[in-house]
Amino acid sequence: MVGARLGAFLLTAMVLPGCAALPGGGPAPLDTYDLSAARVEAAGPRRGRVQVLVAEPGALKALDGESVVVRPSPASVEFLKGAQWADRLPRVVQARLVEALQATGRLGGVGKPGEGLAIDYQVVTEIRAFEVRMDGAPRAEVSLYVKLLNDRNGVVRAARGFTASTPLASGGASGNDAYVAALDRAFAQVQRDLVAWVLGAL
Repeated sequence: MVGARLGAFLLTAMVLPGCAALPGGGPAPLDTYDLSAARVEAAGPRRGRVQVLVAEPGALKALDGESVVVRPSPASVEFLKGAQWADRLPRVVQARLVEALQATGRLGGVGKPGEGLAIDYQVVTEIRAFEVRMDGAPRAEVSLYVKLLNDRNGVVRAARGFTASTPLASGGASGNDAYVAALDRAFAQVQRDLVAWVLGAL
């Protein structure tokens, strides 16, 4: 499920680059969102000696921040009014990928830089899309390109793109919640495919 909102106000799902203002003149508190770590039931042998580092993903400037991206058209970028991620999007994605890989119990260690791993492989990720698309049927789209890098010799063992698209739900959540819930569902599908692929490639 989508992480809890930390803001005090639930605003309508308008897309403008700025913040709303309260009647008193100050900026409105933002709805703050997290993403879920997917649970992956992965079959196969446990690789107890393999340690994997998940590097912070790369991203273009529009996706390398705390704003929730909305595309009214393929060539235009706006931000969801009154909403933000709990941290920079690449750091949130990195944390959830680490958690999803750890939860499989198939690897000897999974972590981020600076955590003291004796690294065998790196998961190097580029965020190519993480946005709500409004051209055509409203939908959330998540696209990651991933390389599995042998840390011992610098050779790319495997590389693949992962993309998922989910429609905005017509019922249940509304406003900002509906936008982020759709992104969370798309990201969950990408995580499941990515984690299964990494385990199969090792």
